[in-house]
Amino acid sequence: MDTAGIKAVVFDCDGVMFDTAQANRQFYNEILACFNKPPLDDEQFKNVHMMTVTTAVEYLFPKMDDHRPVYEMIKTIGYASVIPLMMMEPGLLELLDAIKQAGLVRGVATNRTNTMGKVLIEHKLKKAFDIVVTASDVANPKPSPDQLEKIMGAYALLPRQIVFIGDSIYDKKAAESAGTWFIAFKQPGLEAHAHAVSMDEVGELLKLSKYNS
Repeated sequence: MDTAGIKAVVFDCDGVMFDTAQANRQFYNEILACFNKPPLDDEQFKNVHMMTVTTAVEYLFPKMDDHRPVYEMIKTIGYASVIPLMMMEPGLLELLDAIKQAGLVRGVATNRTNTMGKVLIEHKLKKAFDIVVTASDVANPKPSPDQLEKIMGAYALLPRQIVFIGDSIYDKKAAESAGTWFIAFKQPGLEAHAHAVSMDEVGELLKLSKYNS
């Protein structure tokens, strides 16, 4: 991976910025329980982790012709109650500061929708990013490249001037379609230009001065 020309560092949210396993599992299990369905099994959890809420609802309730009751229950339960259960990845704040000091754009590309703003506020990250693009901001969520292309357009960047850090096949496909660099986070089996298991390793890969002194 050639970092010399990188001008923007873009993060996926779930599984990269945060360990959201406990929060997401509890959220969807509460919804499933309201409809007398069993809790998520491991395969279901792995899949909904990558999906938008709309896609997850269709996946978890495939035999339901009208999903409006599910969405009403989601509104009633709300995601806000589980946001505090999201565990911020150690070193994220320090890495974001180092990226800022290097004069690079800090971005988010996530398949979250209206919950992302609440996540940033709850974890005091509202001012930590220059641009945040959710599934609500584009025509198609990941694995479509729309989110990354929107960031490119906002800053007049070429694909190889962006590095995207993700942890799912959706992220990999989005980066591949957009033509950006891709760092797989805590996913050694995921094809990528580079792999990292910590924010410090990301900083080293980006050759930021703080991590390569």
